[in-house]
Amino acid sequence: MGSLGELVQDIDRYDESNRAWVRQAVRAVQADATRSSDTHLLRFPSPRCRGVDLYLKDESTLPTGSLKHRLARSLFLYALCNGWIHEGQTIIESSSGSTAVSEAYFAQLLGLPFIAVVPASTSPAKLALIEQYGGACHRVDSAGDIYAAARALAQETGGFYMDQFTFAERATDWRGNNNVAESIFGQMVREPHPEPTWIVVSAGTGGTSATIGRYLRYTGAATKLCVADPEGSAFFEGWSRNDPATTGTASRIEGIGRPRMEESFLPSVVDRMIRVPDRASVEAMRYLRSRMGRVAGPSTGTNLVAAAVLAAEMAASGVEGSIVTLLCDDGHRYTSTYDDDQWLAAQGMGDEKLAADIRRSLTEVLG
Repeated sequence: MGSLGELVQDIDRYDESNRAWVRQAVRAVQADATRSSDTHLLRFPSPRCRGVDLYLKDESTLPTGSLKHRLARSLFLYALCNGWIHEGQTIIESSSGSTAVSEAYFAQLLGLPFIAVVPASTSPAKLALIEQYGGACHRVDSAGDIYAAARALAQETGGFYMDQFTFAERATDWRGNNNVAESIFGQMVREPHPEPTWIVVSAGTGGTSATIGRYLRYTGAATKLCVADPEGSAFFEGWSRNDPATTGTASRIEGIGRPRMEESFLPSVVDRMIRVPDRASVEAMRYLRSRMGRVAGPSTGTNLVAAAVLAAEMAASGVEGSIVTLLCDDGHRYTSTYDDDQWLAAQGMGDEKLAADIRRSLTEVLG
């Protein structure tokens, strides 16, 4: 009878050099988190909504200028710890811009080539930021084409397709680890209404709403989750019909709204959805700048409109409480697009009557 080792089949694929590289890579990504301080929770001055306090979590102050910095960090850690990325491998991502900016940053941090597959409509400022961090941009005509193009590029180059739209909801630790929900609740603890009545977010991948919705259930919070969606996006229609196969059109509000219900979007954790007209999102973005001096992008405007709707309802019903929403990214990325009236008109968003109506409504509700 042979030895125990002779009685079994054995395949050993342990690669010490690769494991050592992964250890260093994980340490580098975690070090970025340690260097990054938490983002500010800003209180909106809203004297007209008596008893209702509105807050904006300013994610634009993260190192790459948007809330997608958190997602990119989580995606890289998830892929590294799953053994999907190795030294020198090209990273591919399909993105409308901000996620690609943040992933380019982390790819550069790890010395990895990066290619972003982006819609041709992506703002030039975002493309410049991707390239600033050493990434390359592969443009496609339609937002619906980015998925197949990214997979094809990964196959051609032997690269790894990060696929934020599939993995965003599972890469982030929704139980804590200083995710955005845990951070909000920690910063609200000394406020007049420390447990928010509503948290309002918009959806691109759906990862942020999934993280917050799960966290609310995990901690037993009574807070409700509202997702604001731009016109044409599949999320609102799919949620209202409870149909994950619902499709829509390409969103005109960069970073949010999708032509399909993404896998990372979890309808079951969302309590309410509000569809916001695109020009209203732009006007709310401008209104925020005039009221608080904060230069934000149009997705923040989408959030603000939905938050104002909820605040007006609470005030009319005599319900006191707090609402928290996100300031998603730095608005300087949109100087040549959403801040340009001629560009808006060319994109079919030149409705000045709607702009005036939303300005008046926001002023009536928020001051």
